[in-house]
Amino acid sequence: MLRTLLFSLALGSAGLGQASDLTPPDLESLKWVARPIIVFAESDRDPRIQQQVEMLAQRQAELDERDVVVIIDTDPDSVLRDTFRPRDFMFVLVGKDGEVKYRKPRPVPVREISRVIDRMPMRRQEMGLE
Repeated sequence: MLRTLLFSLALGSAGLGQASDLTPPDLESLKWVARPIIVFAESDRDPRIQQQVEMLAQRQAELDERDVVVIIDTDPDSVLRDTFRPRDFMFVLVGKDGEVKYRKPRPVPVREISRVIDRMPMRRQEMGLE
């Protein structure tokens, strides 16, 4: 429920919602519970953010299976920007341990995200492989 709610809030009812409409979750509260993906852009009209959101939405079930929470941040004054210091567009995957696991300056396909997550020791334990 948490994952779907945050994803829906980030997308809004008719596309992307404004970041100012959202209160970003405290990443500490997600530690050991979820794997946040934070997508930063200067504007919700950035075609890269639209592309990233479409890719994530098309394969949301895979993300839900991996306990992914999606946060869209287009607010230049957000606390998350102080933490991650994005320049322009940035994709960040944070592990359940709260550490940055993957960062790219471009939209990332869900298949790539899934592969990165599935190599993480905690995910391998969740799958019963370790």
